[in-house]
Amino acid sequence: MKVPQKELADRMERFRAEMDVADPGWEACVIFSKVNLYYFTGTRQDGMLVILRDGEPILWVRRSYERALDESLFGDIRPMNSYRDAAGQYKSFPGRVYMETEVVPLALAQRFQKYFPYERVLPVDSYIAKVRSVKSAYELEMMRKSGEIHRRVMEDIVPQLLREGISEAEFSAELYAAMVREGHHGITRFAMFDTEMPFGQVGFGVNSLYPTYFNGPGGNLGLSPAVPLLGSRERKLRKGDLVFVDVGCGYAGYHTDKTNIYVFGAELPAQAAEAHRRCVEVQNEAASMLKPGVTPAEIYGEILGELDERFLENFMGFGNRRVKFLGHGIGLQTDETPVIAKGFDEPLREGMLFAVEPKKGIEGVGMVGIENTFLVTKDGGVSITGSRFEPIRVQ
Repeated sequence: MKVPQKELADRMERFRAEMDVADPGWEACVIFSKVNLYYFTGTRQDGMLVILRDGEPILWVRRSYERALDESLFGDIRPMNSYRDAAGQYKSFPGRVYMETEVVPLALAQRFQKYFPYERVLPVDSYIAKVRSVKSAYELEMMRKSGEIHRRVMEDIVPQLLREGISEAEFSAELYAAMVREGHHGITRFAMFDTEMPFGQVGFGVNSLYPTYFNGPGGNLGLSPAVPLLGSRERKLRKGDLVFVDVGCGYAGYHTDKTNIYVFGAELPAQAAEAHRRCVEVQNEAASMLKPGVTPAEIYGEILGELDERFLENFMGFGNRRVKFLGHGIGLQTDETPVIAKGFDEPLREGMLFAVEPKKGIEGVGMVGIENTFLVTKDGGVSITGSRFEPIRVQ
């Protein structure tokens, strides 16, 4: 499962090129977050990656240096006990340093500054995100494998797990176990600050409309106020329930995102069925526009402009909790940029992937809608997570 050396070299080359365009005078970048460390080095060990414009990058590892050597093909990996050890290897260090300001704690930056006395920090997050947004053939292979696991679990296995009397929490636990057995890497990672989620949102009936801090259209009651995740132990599946399952899946670090709804022992009410049908149409129309040269903002504006006011009520959320996007980039994290929303005006490129997720809350019923992960191609988006979009009836 080692990331190929050429893959790592290509990523670093593309990052350097992006930095040269963004800031021709850049001198140094230091990366601390484990997701970006993995992207550039193939290991998630505790340490830092120092990239100098006029020097070879060095991965400094505090723990575990032995593991980093074992699992990474990165060119220069060195041990350190503290930042002092690394600082001693540099005769001087630039005063302007790029860092991941979205995720690096102030205390960590101050500890680093004690031994690397920089004068100014600049944000590198958007430049790394831009490089990561276009997937290589290697990355696409990982995501296709995730997509097939995702399809198999959501379309074939979930209906076997739903039975009268099972609680949301029990169903979530069984679903998680099934996903891991099928090959899921066991976690769903997000870039959004302070966001925890084992694998996604599950709700029976109107629990799928319950308000959450998560920036998505769906809802989730969860286990308790301290852990508003997985699902309620008290809410049991009843005949006639809508079941909302919006979960991530992953393989070797790379994610896909998918939502299906299920109807247990009855037909979906006519209003909800019609709303779901329209959401599927929106997904398919948005996917057809995922072509190189089109901007995410164009897709968002055109799709939203076609929807009537009545349908827009509770679209992409419920009540006053509507989100202002239609989909999002995806890869090493589930919520990557670019986003299908206003303000994202850079043209799409082949190799990008998006989770497209039109959803609508139905009062008294729950959240309907669909989500799949699509690859940008010259002919439009191609789903890598399956093509079963209708509500799945479970007896």
